[in-house]
Amino acid sequence: MKIAVDISPLQTGHKVRGVGFYLEHLKNALVKYYPENKYIFFVRGEKLPNNIDLIHFPYFEPFFLALPLYKKFKTVVTVHDLTPIVFSQNFPRGIKGEIKWQMQKYSLKKTNRVITDSICSKDDVNKYVGIDKNKIDVVYLAAGEKFRKLPLGPELGIEGEIGNWKLEIKKRYNLPDRFVLYVGDVTWNKNLPRLINAIKTTDIPLVMVGKNLVNGNYDKSNPWNYDLNRVHELVKEDKQIIRLGFVEDNDLVAIYNLASVFVIPSLYEGFGLPILEAQACGCPVITTKEGSLAEVAGEGAFFVNGYNQDSIAKGIQEVFNSDSLREELIKKGFDNNKKYSWKETAKKTIETYKKVAGQ
Repeated sequence: MKIAVDISPLQTGHKVRGVGFYLEHLKNALVKYYPENKYIFFVRGEKLPNNIDLIHFPYFEPFFLALPLYKKFKTVVTVHDLTPIVFSQNFPRGIKGEIKWQMQKYSLKKTNRVITDSICSKDDVNKYVGIDKNKIDVVYLAAGEKFRKLPLGPELGIEGEIGNWKLEIKKRYNLPDRFVLYVGDVTWNKNLPRLINAIKTTDIPLVMVGKNLVNGNYDKSNPWNYDLNRVHELVKEDKQIIRLGFVEDNDLVAIYNLASVFVIPSLYEGFGLPILEAQACGCPVITTKEGSLAEVAGEGAFFVNGYNQDSIAKGIQEVFNSDSLREELIKKGFDNNKKYSWKETAKKTIETYKKVAGQ
């Protein structure tokens, strides 16, 4: 097959975020495991040859005109989630946003097949876009290969660093001996105000990783940033909460390895990749059963009620203070993580391509 893949997000701010991670890993896996196909990786605006079998648009945003309205070629589109559509009251779109959504929805309905990261997102695409479930394929993601349990001794732990990686990382980021970890963005569905208020009822340190947690240069009047404003207020001068901002993967792997517990208390996710990253690193996971989180975490997580601050606080304390519970969650997390791989992601993606090319 001759397959064109739109890699435009790698040229934008998406490079370090979920879509960029997905695209980079998918691109590498397709070339590695299915080299018999010809791949054309292009950015928007580039002219494509006429003899391609299909185009894959590996991202979809309801309020950004990324999909062409009229398609010259057969198309596959990956929809990671529709969170702003499902929770429209928390993500007001305005008149311009509504027009863009209707245009994007029209274009998505005209695509040959849709890929989603989870059954949860598949159901959303069916419900909110009106695409038949038979045209939607669930293709799970996986953690990056770097995410793994690191050796405990003074061995080669982090790429390029020889020595006691634990001391190195603790010193570099001024980390306490034991802490709870959060990794991710700061939008309404991440539920961070509840997490922060929950952690404040305990004496447990919270380490938070994510670019927007330290970035003060954003539109504070945008209603989408309401929770970001609240988080900045809640953590101001609070020594219990350590914000690290963006962290490179090699260091992030070490931080997952050092954390006593990883918590992702989201009220909605289309997938929840940090769950698999934490599980791969042998870090116990606490999450909710909202959106796709229970689907992805399997039995390798301790579940709390994301809408209840006390439930989050009690869950954190229970896992943090119990060695036996943490060991059980680590083992179940490793077992769950084995179900996911980029080889499998590539295999399922190729199956979708074949369905479309054969139409």
